[in-house]
Amino acid sequence: MALQVTLVSAEAEVWTGEASLVIAKTVEGEIGFMPGHEPVLGILAEGQVRITGTDGEKIVADAQNGFVSVENDRVTIVAGQAALVA
Repeated sequence: MALQVTLVSAEAEVWTGEASLVIAKTVEGEIGFMPGHEPVLGILAEGQVRITGTDGEKIVADAQNGFVSVENDRVTIVAGQAALVA
């Protein structure tokens, strides 16, 4: 079982794929999502989104001004600004 993850900014799709773990910084603190997580809607705080792909790949993006939505093993992160960190 995997999460279907989409991370977009106002300008473009930043990353999409399958993941086993997503950690995002919200205004209420960091929150992690794994397959089977309860539905959540949160407001993003300025910070990093960390994604562990199902193949073990680590993806890190700086994101701010947006929201994160989780439902039915789909994680959607919409940010005003987002970019992958090298």
